[in-house]
Amino acid sequence: MPGSGKSTVGRQLARQLGLDFIDSDSVVEQRIGMPIRDWFAQHGEEAFRDIEQAVIDELTQRPNAVLATGGGSVLRPSNRNALHSRCHVFYLRSSPDELFRRLRHDTQRPLLQVQDPLKRLRELYRDRDPLYRRTAHFVVEAARPSVQGLTSMVLMQLELAGLVPSSDA
Repeated sequence: MPGSGKSTVGRQLARQLGLDFIDSDSVVEQRIGMPIRDWFAQHGEEAFRDIEQAVIDELTQRPNAVLATGGGSVLRPSNRNALHSRCHVFYLRSSPDELFRRLRHDTQRPLLQVQDPLKRLRELYRDRDPLYRRTAHFVVEAARPSVQGLTSMVLMQLELAGLVPSSDA
């Protein structure tokens, strides 16, 4: 979901693992040459999702990187399939109320520039939570922990799954 900490935690995780960090929204913005918000306004969501799909397909084939995707990337089955089959996916789950608390002053997210952003977050959560759960290999409750706390929880899950060496070793 928007505001769950994907980019912030992803950046920290990549740093701790010594891997590259890639934010798919940043790659999309580089490709389109403008902020996503402006592209949405000029071309609409469907055109954005087409570009996002191509970027997700490309980035999920890249080894040894931490990838943060846009919150709506799971809307397309091809993105869900690419992410689930090529990556180890973490869903940083937060309630709509918690996300609203974090995002209430955000003016950059096009889907939240509406009369009632909390209502919009609840709708997004209702529609997307099952898709996030279907795509993810791991679900991490991200309601209140710090960035360091969330990063530690993700690292612990990776260690328990044998995907990275234990920090105790």
